[in-house]
Amino acid sequence: MNKNLLAYLSLIIVCLVWGSTYFAIRIGVATFPPFLFSAIRQIMAGGIMLVALKIIGKLQLRRSDLLNQSITGILMVTLGNGVIGWCERYITSGLAALILSLIPVFVVVISYLFGFDRRRPHILILFGLILGCLGIILIFRDNLKDIANPEYFLGMLIAFGACLAWASGSVFSKFKILNHKNVFQNAALQLLMGGITLALFSLFLDDYTELKVISGKSIWALAYLIVFGSIIAYSSFVYALKHLPIGVSSLYAYINPFIAIMLGYFFLNEPLTDITLLALTATLSGVYCINRGYRKMAIQ
Repeated sequence: MNKNLLAYLSLIIVCLVWGSTYFAIRIGVATFPPFLFSAIRQIMAGGIMLVALKIIGKLQLRRSDLLNQSITGILMVTLGNGVIGWCERYITSGLAALILSLIPVFVVVISYLFGFDRRRPHILILFGLILGCLGIILIFRDNLKDIANPEYFLGMLIAFGACLAWASGSVFSKFKILNHKNVFQNAALQLLMGGITLALFSLFLDDYTELKVISGKSIWALAYLIVFGSIIAYSSFVYALKHLPIGVSSLYAYINPFIAIMLGYFFLNEPLTDITLLALTATLSGVYCINRGYRKMAIQ
């Protein structure tokens, strides 16, 4: 299969599956210590993938791979994805996804500021980013009354930090390191090392008395996140990141809020207003513009 086509199919998987992971995380951390929940998810997923690679004879570990993938794993898996589990105890799953939809904006800015991509962006890319930011502003307009709650406000701020960490890890992985050709090994190492770091966070930040009241729903959410959220979708993301422009491979961050908000509305009774729908329209329009802009730059 053509690598470009496979990369776009991988991106579609990421868009669909990761949109649902916010819903699953919200269910999981309701009765499970959040950092321990994320640590188990990532360590299990990374470990399973490494064992599978070993069995089929595709595991080729080098010291440089371990170091580079550890840095990426800590930025993306620990400080990016793992921290969101804690945030979702205080903010809705839809809002968490919407904050992370700023990832393409952060990626473009970081890439430009640090000299990784100094090309002049196509006008459609700029317009798309503006539409995406407009969607975020509209969403925050719906949440202004909740910002007075200190825990809610802290959850929002830390979610923004998670967004910055994930974007930084994406840029680092794309431009700064020479990745091993086996993208599944890269993904497995990132998940494993990020999970180990989350386990260390858990020792200091989690309340283990919560382990007495873990629900069956949390266990099922954990299983779903291990198989679909980490093994399948994260591997797909690493593949898409390697073979597509970084701006395109980050577009999932605009699709995820739509899926997360719909699932939260129907199954978790999270609010859905006319302004929220208008925000979704703006962000999805931004997806189209950014994608078209990168495709036009590629053929120039």
